[in-house]
Amino acid sequence: MEKVIFQDLGRIGYRQAWALQQSLHDAMKERKIANRRAGISDFHQDHYLLFCEHDPVYTLGKSGSEDHLLLKEGEAESKGFEFFKINRGGDITYHGPGQVVAYPILDLDRFFTDVHKYVRTLEEVVIRMLAEYEIEAGRIDGYTGVWLKGARQRKICALGVHLSRWVTMHGFALNVNTQLNHFNHIVPCGIQEESKEVTSMERELGRPISQEEVKNKLKRHFSELFEFQYSEVVAVRD
Repeated sequence: MEKVIFQDLGRIGYRQAWALQQSLHDAMKERKIANRRAGISDFHQDHYLLFCEHDPVYTLGKSGSEDHLLLKEGEAESKGFEFFKINRGGDITYHGPGQVVAYPILDLDRFFTDVHKYVRTLEEVVIRMLAEYEIEAGRIDGYTGVWLKGARQRKICALGVHLSRWVTMHGFALNVNTQLNHFNHIVPCGIQEESKEVTSMERELGRPISQEEVKNKLKRHFSELFEFQYSEVVAVRD
């Protein structure tokens, strides 16, 4: 069974977290390439699961449109938001306080080499965790992420990933106690349908939710669904 190093980074700027992800991702790829060139198939590979909470930021995926940022040039910064174009899939989204952001950095050669299955498994981690709060969540055909269905379809978790040589980076952002009006400055995920909106666990349950409790539940579902054990676990802070 593979072992995964877990770390809760706490509140961290997006640029710093992105640099850490990229560093770990590159090291895993280089280890894989070096061992394969040496003809070594049975080698140790580190995997990581990072949790964090970002300062307010908008990120635009490589397939997204800058028109989906509804603020004028320089206005995002003046309102306290950073903006980054990044290499994950998907369109524009928001990260900020009150979210739980998960960045799995896994060598899928040690799990399964199926991008579709990987995305669906990340969604399933969130779906199973939400079920513990009696929030019935699922998927919508043609869209990534985790949704709640009803008169209006509400997106509670955005997802975007990047893979190179089957090593993953980026992940998902789950709205727990998120300030939802910050999504008003963008077209979230590029979706412009009036029947769809963004929600949070706090909005759905009518009360603030312990993010530490959510993290611990997500950790458990990650290990169960991907069938790994944690190694060198840094405890989630109280």
